[in-house]
Amino acid sequence: MKRNSEILSYILEIFYPFILIFGIYIIANGHITPGGGFQGGAILSSAFICRYIIIPEETVDIDILQTIEKLIYIMLILLFTFFLMMGINISFPGFNRAFLIISNFLIGLKVCCGLSIVFFRFVFYESR
Repeated sequence: MKRNSEILSYILEIFYPFILIFGIYIIANGHITPGGGFQGGAILSSAFICRYIIIPEETVDIDILQTIEKLIYIMLILLFTFFLMMGINISFPGFNRAFLIISNFLIGLKVCCGLSIVFFRFVFYESR
């Protein structure tokens, strides 16, 4: 297999941690600023996709990604059910904030897994 550009590999090594941190930052501050789970998850997924495009030798197990996505979906349903049964008390602001932070984090991970699965399915199965 043809080796990719060393310049792109070097730039990816430099910027990869910053892209991941930026995606996590967008997810973590989604309850305060515009953005949140979906946008942060898309940024995280784009980091993984860029890594695969530049370094295609790494293998990705789609079944593990699908299992993680299903578990996160179940966790989201349980989280919403838990907060619905507890009754969100407006007078206790920390309760609402915790709910938003946890739900943004789970939604971000689910979007990251989902977009990555779509990309890797196209690469591994549809390109043949």
